[in-house]
Amino acid sequence: MNTLNAMDGVKIDPMKFRRALGNFATGVTIMTAQNAEGEKVGVTANSFNSVSLDPALILWSIDKNSSSFHVFEQATHFAVNILSGSQIELSNKFSRRNIDKYEGTRYHEGAGSAPILENCSAVFECERHQILEGGDHWIIVGKVVNFHDEGRSPLVYHQGAYSGVIPHPLLQLKDTVEAEVDVGEMHQGHLHSNVCYLMSRAFKFYQTDYIPKQLVTGFRTSEARLLLVLGSGTASNKADLPRDIAMPMREVEQAAEILKKDGLLVEAEGFFKLTEKGKKTSHYLFDIADSHQNEVFAKYPEKEKEIFIKILKDIAGIV
Repeated sequence: MNTLNAMDGVKIDPMKFRRALGNFATGVTIMTAQNAEGEKVGVTANSFNSVSLDPALILWSIDKNSSSFHVFEQATHFAVNILSGSQIELSNKFSRRNIDKYEGTRYHEGAGSAPILENCSAVFECERHQILEGGDHWIIVGKVVNFHDEGRSPLVYHQGAYSGVIPHPLLQLKDTVEAEVDVGEMHQGHLHSNVCYLMSRAFKFYQTDYIPKQLVTGFRTSEARLLLVLGSGTASNKADLPRDIAMPMREVEQAAEILKKDGLLVEAEGFFKLTEKGKKTSHYLFDIADSHQNEVFAKYPEKEKEIFIKILKDIAGIV
């Protein structure tokens, strides 16, 4: 266990501290606001949290160097848009700088003209209540004046990568037993021929044994994904990486910085390139993935395995 005691005069490494914080899974939000001059801003943030039920208060934090802060400071209201699992691209879009984030984005104005994004899991319209200093961030407290509960499955952020919500296996086992008792023979066997259900369940069981094997290498999910994508050569430029790794560019770059320090990659001609050490590490990760895959498919004929992979590629839109 890696512990640091600031009282003993030990300086906390910001990057390692951020990585440790990444073990706490959060939702993903886009905070939006508009000032009296009509200047709209929006930032992707996972620092959102509830403060009080009565009165209804929430908070989030923004970097003091953010160019968007002055609008949040001036605006009377802001909106907390909790993203759904289908909004990874929107999250990436609002995490970028020097672009028109609202171009092509579907939204309408809420309280205080704060932009409300469509198809979110939930939205909280807030009156700016208080701004507090918090180290290198400003803590913005909002009083909720209205909210919209859409009930969509939320986007989750864990260890620098996007994830989704899947019920815990123990709960699923309990629900399955109860369902068999309650439903009886009404739809007996129907669920077990449902492709969506089968793919979701298969993915869960596949990951249960595979992820621990990957994590034992010492790489976080974001770092391992970056090494595998670069090793496979599927991405030809930086713009492809968020799509292939399923995490925002800032996390790609942070993972890259960690791998650079370990001598696993370098940046050349505006793109990341694996060093010889990085290539060997990538091969090692692929060996782990291939070994697990071979274990899973050991009892199936090679032809059936090829057909299964072809079907998955077709569904995933991979040519």
